[in-house]
Amino acid sequence: MFETARSILKRDPAASSLAAVLLTYPGVHALFWYRIAHYLALKKHPLLAAKISNRCAKKTGISIAPLAKIGNRVFIDHGVGVVIGETAIIEDDVTILHGVTLGTRHSEDSGQRHPHVKKGAYLGSNAQVLGAITIGRDSKIGAGSVVLKDVPDQATAVGNPARIIEK
Repeated sequence: MFETARSILKRDPAASSLAAVLLTYPGVHALFWYRIAHYLALKKHPLLAAKISNRCAKKTGISIAPLAKIGNRVFIDHGVGVVIGETAIIEDDVTILHGVTLGTRHSEDSGQRHPHVKKGAYLGSNAQVLGAITIGRDSKIGAGSVVLKDVPDQATAVGNPARIIEK
C-alpha cells in the first residue's frame, strides 16, 4: 500500500502528501480491500470475498472483481464508476481514470473474457475496454474510447470504435 501511495505521489500533481494519498484516495482504499478479497477468493472463500468487494464498491464507487489480477503501483485516479471484471489482468504501473470499464463482450462462462492491460498503460476517463484483448505496454487509451481490439505497445488509441492514432 505504501509503495502504491508513493508512486501516486510522484505521478499525481494534485497529491500534496503521502498521508493525503493514503487517507483520501478512494483508489488506494479500493485496491487495499481488493487485495484482501482476492486472497480470500484464492483460499476458496468466495462469499466473504464477494461481500468485501461489494462493500468496497459501495464505499468507493470502484467495483473490482475479487478474482481479477492486479499488479503493483496501479493508480486508480478519482475512481468513481471504475469496473474491473473477473478475468481482467492489470500489470504494474497502470493508470486508470474515473469511469473506466474493463469488461466483457460476451457471456461465456470460462476462459479469458476481460482485457489484459500491460505495464505502464494509461486508460483515460470513461474508456470502455471490452473483451479478451490486450492493451500494450506504455500505451494510452483516450477518454471516452471504446476499445474492442488489441492496442500495440506504445500506441495511442481514441474514438468509438477506437483506432490507433499514434505509435
